[in-house]
Amino acid sequence: MTQVKSGDTVRIHYTGTLNDGTTFDSSAGRDPLEFVVGSGQIIPGLDKAIPGMEVGEKKTVAIEPEEAYGPVHAEAKQNVPRGEIPDHIPLDLGTQLQVQTPNGETMQVTVAEVTENEVTLDANHPLAGKDLTFAIELVEIA
Repeated sequence: MTQVKSGDTVRIHYTGTLNDGTTFDSSAGRDPLEFVVGSGQIIPGLDKAIPGMEVGEKKTVAIEPEEAYGPVHAEAKQNVPRGEIPDHIPLDLGTQLQVQTPNGETMQVTVAEVTENEVTLDANHPLAGKDLTFAIELVEIA
């Protein structure tokens, strides 16, 4: 059988879970994920798990934050005076919002804390700082 090597285009089915068993993403019910191995299109820990696999092979890999979405960065959290946020913006904990940076870029943030006077917005990736587990199946080497 042919084994995957860096530079190959592959298609995988996957299910990603957290340590508590919660599924955070899955290709179930969708087309397999297609990407070029070693190209940086997916998180490093998953990318490194694919070489050497054969079509039809399944494996489960544990990935630490450094090989996934990185650690949580305290400087990515910002407190904003509540009065600066328009009334029509939902501020429920966990709500994802898009904000514009001073240089005009759009950034995704999550409402992390709300007090009477301030709202804490978190620009860390929602999976930053988390250990991830992926159950993967190699469907095709293109």
